[in-house]
Amino acid sequence: MTNRIPPRSGTALTLMAGQTLTVVDPEGMQVSDMVAFALDDPSEVISNGRTFDYEETIALTTGATLWSNRSRKMLVIDYDDVGRHDFLLTPCSPGTFTHFYPDKPVHPGCFGNLADALAPCGICPDQIPTAFNIFMNVPVSADGSISVKPPVSRAGDQIRFRACMDLLIGLTACSAHASNGGSSKPIDYFCGAD
Repeated sequence: MTNRIPPRSGTALTLMAGQTLTVVDPEGMQVSDMVAFALDDPSEVISNGRTFDYEETIALTTGATLWSNRSRKMLVIDYDDVGRHDFLLTPCSPGTFTHFYPDKPVHPGCFGNLADALAPCGICPDQIPTAFNIFMNVPVSADGSISVKPPVSRAGDQIRFRACMDLLIGLTACSAHASNGGSSKPIDYFCGAD
């Protein structure tokens, strides 16, 4: 069954070892922030630093593994229509909106939406790590500068992850204007058995 995350909101779900999580951009050009915690010990979290180190790339797509802060495999990307995602930038927050969009309304952002979704699972805001920003387009220039461009995902594009351990997942439909080409849309997802 396909589930929908409405624009500018988030959800939490459990994903058991061997299960898959497919995230779909139903309308195109929409980012989804994803965080992961070991289900039996939420102090073990998804880690961009470990992932970049062990995968030896920041361009993570089909075949790549997302690693934990304890050097254990959390998720493997089994399938990817887009091939462009970000694991550098933290989830957008009210501070993000104040800093980058001073003329626009302030939103809780992905950080606030993750915090709200994960709170019933015992996760406090300070435990939320850098997210794997699905479909987010963040080019890195030769001089090291970064920019946020509209996603290249089209309607129906998807990415599928396979869990390597039992996980608690936080997932959003991102609120940031630049991340989504100026608008906010829903994100769909569904889980499957191995």
